[in-house]
Amino acid sequence: MTQAYGEAWYWDKRYAKESTGTFDWYQKYESLAPLLHLYVPPTTIHRRILVVGCGNSSFSEGMSNDGYTNIVNIDISSVVIEAMQKKYSDSPHLKSDFEMDVTHMKAFEDGSFDAVIDKGTLDSLLCGHNSKTNAAKMLDEVERVLKKGGVYILITYGIPAYRLRLLSESHSWAIKLHVIDKLLPGECSKHETWELTCPIPLNSDGSFRESGPLENMDVHYIYVCTKV
Repeated sequence: MTQAYGEAWYWDKRYAKESTGTFDWYQKYESLAPLLHLYVPPTTIHRRILVVGCGNSSFSEGMSNDGYTNIVNIDISSVVIEAMQKKYSDSPHLKSDFEMDVTHMKAFEDGSFDAVIDKGTLDSLLCGHNSKTNAAKMLDEVERVLKKGGVYILITYGIPAYRLRLLSESHSWAIKLHVIDKLLPGECSKHETWELTCPIPLNSDGSFRESGPLENMDVHYIYVCTKV
């Protein structure tokens, strides 16, 4: 059933009911930090990072605590952006929160970000109305705002056979795939199916080059797309 996941009113209504607390889709910052350190190290060069569909996640707070100093958060919901602006009003590295549609980020100049991080936003569009068109618009905008050599880090449930095809349509990314085990609420860690920081070898059709533990994995897929 198609949902209104691409509509501001849906998320305004949802976040109005979740006015307190935080919620992280898929993974928390602590789980993904080693991968971010690999592709977007928090060095003295203050890399500008865009977090799309930020919601009421604590992900950017985790990044700030880990040394990232130039973080921009956007979400289509005015309700959640207002709540996050109030929450982080005294946090200098977390003041850049904007109500914005990820398919129309004209407020940002071309090549203005070193990285774009997406935990579930593309997935939400793909579950909504006009999914293919909106997903294409989003990916066009993500590519536009990235600097050459910048990375789009997509955390998703989408398997390679589908997501690689979508990401490659009309885009010339250099793509690497990583995986991370799904965690149940309350879990901190468990045995890794595959080392997070090691890319998974793939065939050209998106199938796994190696069999065994890589088949039927209960994981989230992480596509690291470098703008060439």
